Amino acid sequence: MQKIEYILRPELQPYVNCIMTSASQDIDSHTNIPLYADGYPGIMFQQTDNGFYLLPRGKKLSEMFLYGQTLKPVSLDVKGPYQFIVFQLYPFASKYLLDIDPKELNDDCYDLFNLNKINANSYNQRLISTNIFDEQIEIISELMINLIEVHTIRKNDNVQHALGIILSYKGQIQIKELLRLLNTTERTLERNFKSHVGLTPKQFAKIIQFQYSLSEMTANQMRSLTDISFDSGFSDQSHFIKTFKKYTNQTPSYYLKMIS
Repeated sequence: MQKIEYILRPELQPYVNCIMTSASQDIDSHTNIPLYADGYPGIMFQQTDNGFYLLPRGKKLSEMFLYGQTLKPVSLDVKGPYQFIVFQLYPFASKYLLDIDPKELNDDCYDLFNLNKINANSYNQRLISTNIFDEQIEIISELMINLIEVHTIRKNDNVQHALGIILSYKGQIQIKELLRLLNTTERTLERNFKSHVGLTPKQFAKIIQFQYSLSEMTANQMRSLTDISFDSGFSDQSHFIKTFKKYTNQTPSYYLKMIS
């Protein structure tokens, strides 16, 4: 997937982290896109003759859906030509878009055609009438603004503050220190965090720590795993390998061979 530069509407800037696109016109292609836990939900619109499938479940995905937090390693699989757009959302955004318990979306996705308060099919008809990314992005933006308007949820500034701190520490912060910075109790933070993100603060921090180690490995393939595990805040290399396997089903060494 490729991140693209796009000026978001002001109404969407608090909710969208980035926009990513990908396309292929190869009729004989078989594309598998691994998806590892990264702490961000998202909205995806996809076009293909044969359909996108979520593996290993073998679930055929809707043309337009919102996916939640990814905890277990999964992949998107498609045969033949395809085109898709992903609006990567901030961790709390799915709560404000659908007003459902985000825990229900963990390792799963919500078919936007099942929405009751807006007609997603009318947006889909406009989307499939063009294959120009900029035009499709504008249509999805309108859909998201509509969702925000019909699901008015009171923001929780403490959750957003906690997310910002965890991200700034690259996941390498103890919960006790996080509670001190927020001046709150563990019970209150965990309840609010689960309600808005679908994870506990500890789970989210672990995912962000893993993602930092993954980016370090990808960008610096010649560095030793010992150095990467230390810089990523793991107590030792064994703990790093265990965490990496949890989120990828691969060892770090195997992952490096795959991308080299």
